[in-house]
Amino acid sequence: MIYPILFRLVLSKIDPERAHHLGMFAIRAASALRLTKLLPKKKTKAVQIMGLHFDSPFGLAAGFDKNAIAIRALGELGFSHVEVGTVTALPQSGNDAPRLFRLKKDRALINRMGFNNDGAEVIAQRLKNLRESGQDLPVIGVNIGKSRVVEVADALQDYESSARLLSPYADYIAVNVSSPNTPGLRSLQDVTSLRPILKAVIAQSSGKPVLVKIAPDLADEAIIEVADLAKELKLAGVIGTNTTISRDKLLTSDSEVAAMGEGGLSGAPLEKRSFEVLKLLRQNLDSKQVVISVGGVETNAQLEQRLKAGADLVQGYTGFVYFGPLWARAINRS
Repeated sequence: MIYPILFRLVLSKIDPERAHHLGMFAIRAASALRLTKLLPKKKTKAVQIMGLHFDSPFGLAAGFDKNAIAIRALGELGFSHVEVGTVTALPQSGNDAPRLFRLKKDRALINRMGFNNDGAEVIAQRLKNLRESGQDLPVIGVNIGKSRVVEVADALQDYESSARLLSPYADYIAVNVSSPNTPGLRSLQDVTSLRPILKAVIAQSSGKPVLVKIAPDLADEAIIEVADLAKELKLAGVIGTNTTISRDKLLTSDSEVAAMGEGGLSGAPLEKRSFEVLKLLRQNLDSKQVVISVGGVETNAQLEQRLKAGADLVQGYTGFVYFGPLWARAINRS
């Protein structure tokens, strides 16, 4: 009950990106002081897939811990897995600020961060050090994307470089070809372009599971084509979905939304479409291939609904902003 009041009175008044950095600092500090260890443990349903053990089905989607700096702390808050990134082969600062916006009436965010991150080499070393520390960690996924300065035609080598550097320290690799914030990136979801990229990543994956993350804005036919490609290449699975460029049926006024500008929309408005994509993927993938469902999940009931519809794992992000640090524990209750 405290967090909603704090969010309404304090955090919602702070620039969203600054609030994010303050939140990350608080989470890491709480973990360093072992305060997160004082949280009562709750019974959750463990999941065994991709040769990995997940303490529960619910994890943190890519975009929150871009630079792999708070993995242990986030695991202690109740996320069974943390997907770090998106990481690019080359370090980059991302798009100009402001680039993150709250739509409070919709419990949503618009972001055009632009894959700001420290680069694959630095983050690989960070993950290596973390692995060697012997700490108790959640499952670590690493989400990789195209460097902005690299032309779409040269994307294969860029993804290949990231996979080679990062896969030794990842539990799984997620190939991001669906962010709307890197020019030309979404064109790589076309199976003709996607096939060689996925083949290259698989070859550099150190035997780790490889998944591809798709956009909710793809037509159903294109989603089925991606599922067929996943079967052809024997991918571990598909993550559905990334953020959307749609602005349909929002409670926030059109003028406010227009003032925020371009970017990917995440949060509650994505629930319906991401659930549709989940069902479509489950119908068209092999039974042993994994579906990770992302988009608009806020409650335990929604988590259960996704699992019953065929999701193997479920991820969230925007709900963490609106419901606070104990959200994962609440949504994960068995």
